[in-house]
Amino acid sequence: MRKQLQLSEDHAKEILSVSVVDESQDFRHWQAEIRGPVDTPYENGVFELDLRIPSNYPFKPPVIRFKTKVFHPNISSNGEICLDILRHKWATSLTIEKTLLSIISLLSDPNADDFIAPEAAFLYRESREEYDRKAREWTGKYAMTNSSFTETHENSDAVSSVHYFQVL
Repeated sequence: MRKQLQLSEDHAKEILSVSVVDESQDFRHWQAEIRGPVDTPYENGVFELDLRIPSNYPFKPPVIRFKTKVFHPNISSNGEICLDILRHKWATSLTIEKTLLSIISLLSDPNADDFIAPEAAFLYRESREEYDRKAREWTGKYAMTNSSFTETHENSDAVSSVHYFQVL
C-alpha cells in the first residue's frame, strides 16, 4: 500500500492527488481529488472521491465513491460508480493509480449503455447539448470550490493527458 502512495515525480501534477484520510495510519481509507478532463463539461472541476481498500486487495477492487456531486450516466446521486473494473472486470494487475485514471477517463467517455443514472444516460444519448449544459452547470455548482488540490495547483495550466499520483 505504501508503494502505491509514493510520489511519481515524472508525471504531470495537475490532474490527480491522493492521501490517506486524516493522516491516520489506516492505509485502507484514502481520499482523492481528480481534475475534470480538458474539453469535457467537467473541465476545471475538482472532484473529491472516497476510497476504501479491502483487506483482500489486490484480489478485490477498492470501493470508490464520488463525494462531489456530478451529473454523469455512470455516477449515481450518492456517488456510486458504474465501471466494469470496479466490478466484474477487476484484475490484480490494476493499481489504485490505474483505477483512478480509469475514472478520469470515464468522465471523458461515459458509457450510456451501462448506466446508473437514467436521466444523465438519456440526455447523453438523446441531447448531447443539453447533457453538456447540465453537466457543466453541476461542475460549476459542486466541483469548483476551494480544495487543497486547487489551492496547490491554482496557477497551473490545463493538462490534456492524465498521468499523476501524488501524496498530499
